[in-house]
Amino acid sequence: MVFRLITKLIPILLSVFVLVCSGSTVAQEALLWFSEGRPNLQAFDAVQILRTAQLDGLEPDDYDAAALDLGISSSARGAALPAAAIAQLDSVLSAAMQRYLSDLHNGRLDPKQAQQLFTAPALRYFDVATYLNNAVISGELKAAVRRAAPQMPQYESLRKALVQYHGLVGHSAWLSELAQPIEKKVEPGQFYAGIDLLVHRLIATRDLPPGTIAPEVYEGVLIDGVRAFQERHGLPPDGILGNSTFQQLNMTPADRVRQIELTMERLRWTPVLQGPRVIVVNIPEFVLRAYDMHEGGQHAVTEMRIIVGRALDTRTPVFNEDMRFIEFSPYWNVPRSITRSEIIPRLRRDPDYFQRQGFEFVSTRGEVISGLSGESLDALQRGELRIRQRPGPTNALGDIKFIFPNDQNIFLHHTPAPELFDRYRRDFSHGCIRIENPVALARFVLHDDPEWSEERIREAMRRGKSRTIRLDQPVPVLIAYSTAVVKNDKVYFFSDIYGHDNLLDRALSQHIRGIPY
Repeated sequence: MVFRLITKLIPILLSVFVLVCSGSTVAQEALLWFSEGRPNLQAFDAVQILRTAQLDGLEPDDYDAAALDLGISSSARGAALPAAAIAQLDSVLSAAMQRYLSDLHNGRLDPKQAQQLFTAPALRYFDVATYLNNAVISGELKAAVRRAAPQMPQYESLRKALVQYHGLVGHSAWLSELAQPIEKKVEPGQFYAGIDLLVHRLIATRDLPPGTIAPEVYEGVLIDGVRAFQERHGLPPDGILGNSTFQQLNMTPADRVRQIELTMERLRWTPVLQGPRVIVVNIPEFVLRAYDMHEGGQHAVTEMRIIVGRALDTRTPVFNEDMRFIEFSPYWNVPRSITRSEIIPRLRRDPDYFQRQGFEFVSTRGEVISGLSGESLDALQRGELRIRQRPGPTNALGDIKFIFPNDQNIFLHHTPAPELFDRYRRDFSHGCIRIENPVALARFVLHDDPEWSEERIREAMRRGKSRTIRLDQPVPVLIAYSTAVVKNDKVYFFSDIYGHDNLLDRALSQHIRGIPY
């Protein structure tokens, strides 16, 4: 450890030696962190902020925190350093704090470095040097650091959760792995040799109350604890200890720490959503929430289950755009990729499918062809015709479509197959997002228009005649990817269905560390 600190200090000391030998001097009033040759209180605050960077999911080593701590502490004791040495140490501490504030505010990576199809908004200009200078001069460094972090309730909740899971790293409940029985699962009433360790672990994760006594067989309050754990990890809360539950139970606190850190990094990329109402979709959670923004905070008005793109081949992208239109009783203009891979082969096998599903062809001139023939299928194959589905009970978009124009043609819509919302893992779509309760979302979006009552919304959805309305006030829509979420003071973890966490973790592991001198 001492060797590492000395290694970190060598560039500083070399720079100081050069400055002293050259006779360079620096005006004292240009220094931020020193007064009369000694570190000021703000310097000690800065070092402490860097030493505890892990509280925000950052790495103290990225800011040479330990070396700077040693340098500042040493300069506070014994003989005063030469002016040139003080100036160099002051400069290095400023560089470290600027990098820390930039990482805290904007994130350590450009999202594109994580190789994700993430359309990030243009970042607001953050003059980190001026921000830091003003914070130190005003004596409000600690408060300024907190203001630089993402100003959203979820970020602060995750910050508290990170402290909780840091505290579990090395906990005795994870000294060994929970063994899975030969039968592959444990059901209520059965004997399980790992019950003592299971109880110990569920107490640590707060899914069982402290002091819970392990039963002789798998029963009673222990089943309730397992159900609570399953619910927090996106699993069916059936109380059965099966493969998926064992897999989640054996994730270590260090694994969870990293999951929270990755989510916090993504929140730094996330724009602060403005406007009276916003809609947030969280892909791994399979949930949409609509928020009212008033009295300086976000208040969830409605929450619903969703279906997102298949993990294998049609993933829903992550981006944010403004919702500008609602289409009642929509047509489904079948995308070219689906036409070629699914619709044409199906129609060649089963021509009656065309009429059953309410399809029709549209020419490049806008002419509608309501009958199926070999010639029309060939023209469809060549791209001379396109195919669409008329409004109706079998329409793939259901009876309403919420449009936020984007270059990937993603939108929200209802579905004629609502039974799929009962699944716990819901990645079934071609990329667009199916919503469970379209009436509630329409009422939320049209809140400021008294003419659009619930009855009128339902009537427009049932009419069977397509009608598109433009929203007077666009509504921001954020499609996000968070595998760690805090709800009602409980931490929920969800599977990394698209592998985005793995990609981000690898990108961060290749991130250049340390401050260039």
